[in-house]
Amino acid sequence: MGDIRVENLKKPVDVAEYLFRRLHEVGVRSIHGVPGDYNLVALDYLPNCGLKWVGSVNELNAAYAADGYARIKGISALLTTFGVGELSAINGVAGAFSEHIPVVHIVGCPSTVSQRNGMLLHHTLGNGDFNVFAKMSGEISCDVAKLNNPSEIASQIDHALRECWIRSRPVYIMLPTDMVKAKVEGALLDTPIDLTQPPNDPEAEDYVVDVVMKYLNDAKKPVVLVDACAIRHRVLSEVHDFIDKTKLPVFVTPMGKGAINEDHPSYGGVYVGEGSHPAQAKDIVESSDLILSIGALKSDFNTAGFSYRTSQLNTIDFHSDHCVVRYSTYPGVNMKGVLQKLADRVDPSKLAVADSPEVFNEVPRSSDKSQVITQAWLWPRVGQFLRKNDVVVTETGTANFGIWDTRFPSGVTALNQVLWGSIGWSVGACQGAALAVKDSNADRRVILFVGDGSFQLTAQELSTIIRHGLKPIIFVICNEGFTIERYIHGMDAGYNDIAEWNFKALVDVFGGAKTSKKFMLRTKDEVNALFADDAFNAASCLQFVELFMPKEDAPRALVLTAEASAKNNAKQ
Repeated sequence: MGDIRVENLKKPVDVAEYLFRRLHEVGVRSIHGVPGDYNLVALDYLPNCGLKWVGSVNELNAAYAADGYARIKGISALLTTFGVGELSAINGVAGAFSEHIPVVHIVGCPSTVSQRNGMLLHHTLGNGDFNVFAKMSGEISCDVAKLNNPSEIASQIDHALRECWIRSRPVYIMLPTDMVKAKVEGALLDTPIDLTQPPNDPEAEDYVVDVVMKYLNDAKKPVVLVDACAIRHRVLSEVHDFIDKTKLPVFVTPMGKGAINEDHPSYGGVYVGEGSHPAQAKDIVESSDLILSIGALKSDFNTAGFSYRTSQLNTIDFHSDHCVVRYSTYPGVNMKGVLQKLADRVDPSKLAVADSPEVFNEVPRSSDKSQVITQAWLWPRVGQFLRKNDVVVTETGTANFGIWDTRFPSGVTALNQVLWGSIGWSVGACQGAALAVKDSNADRRVILFVGDGSFQLTAQELSTIIRHGLKPIIFVICNEGFTIERYIHGMDAGYNDIAEWNFKALVDVFGGAKTSKKFMLRTKDEVNALFADDAFNAASCLQFVELFMPKEDAPRALVLTAEASAKNNAKQ
């Protein structure tokens, strides 16, 4: 038991109970993962700690689902077994790291005795090295906690969960089999983990606010641009306070979609360089003499192939751990405190405020006499179908780019993976998001748009959705393969083709014949009829829709970005 004795503890509790009660405390209600012999005993503790076991079909899908769950619930947990399990999950966890998603990855591993003795155990590389997988995960985690010493375990767990929340990135917790029932101080559970953002140094914060205020008051055409990290690092209330008071035009990036209430009078659409929607958004942002950029992640797909035409000289960047005013960087000054103070101190009468462009779903303009369901027609039409507070999940590919042209009702949460872009992510993320909605007792529809090629990578997650009685609306875009890849390279190449599946039949195969509804849409009239159907809109069960679209049709933004990506790939 190390240097701590059970009789010295005020309230002895087992390590597994301590860990799971802390997870419940920070908001987790369901744990994704796959059972394995190194985590089985720990799983017995879940029910008494108020947690449900999801029982995912594989670890990769579990990681995708944990990602989606965290985006809705605030944080999530993933439990795998040593080696074979955790490595299957590592792509999904890497995506969470890339996109700033707080996932607690717990790995059941061999006992501390087995590790010390270098035993030749299954699920190892056979070389006696029990830290090799932790080293791998260390590169995609903001904290690694090896729970080997009972005297340190409680503080390790508390520290890891705080880091996961504050830094909004995955953490890795190694739980040896002989530590599951080891005793730790349960009295610590009486004091919640402090999840508050560390305050800025007041002097540094005031200085940054003063500098920003000076440039803001002097600007002739200031605008606000909101990106992904404003969502991930929980500053949306501060952002809305600021735009409510200033009335400045506000735009979002593709990864920032859903960050701003799109019914807000200051909302001006999606700025993404050449791919902006509406088109006026590009002109307004790029002619601005001051861009207040909040939580930017300027990746290639988030900028339509680096097609921004803005200058750092006219930009103030707000980030979770620093601010940049033009060419001056202020490390350690986080955006949360600065934004709130700006909202408190700004004097709207001193600001030059321009009008925002009108944003609407342009279905009539993109209509034609054909009944073929085109990308240009679909996405504005989806905007009319959506309701307040929907959760919209879009897959890497046509859906991720098409949704730029969709104006959301208020309260819509958008889930995408523009930066990491792992094909198949959205199916698991949809399951995780739907479960998070259920765990929150929220009345929200969860709607997934996924391509046929992407769906084939993670189709088994449909089984988990059915098993847990989740009720998403799933649109599978049937257009014969990987459209985004075709536009980058190989329009007619065989490697961008897929096998033809009877997708609807999978609902029955995975056990949903009696509890789900299935639809097939080939014409615009069929789409309009389904979108007008009250029972379909009620989303009272899993609804699975095959949506047939032309093979070589693509959203305008995808074509632009794919061309830029192809050029970038070809650079010598």
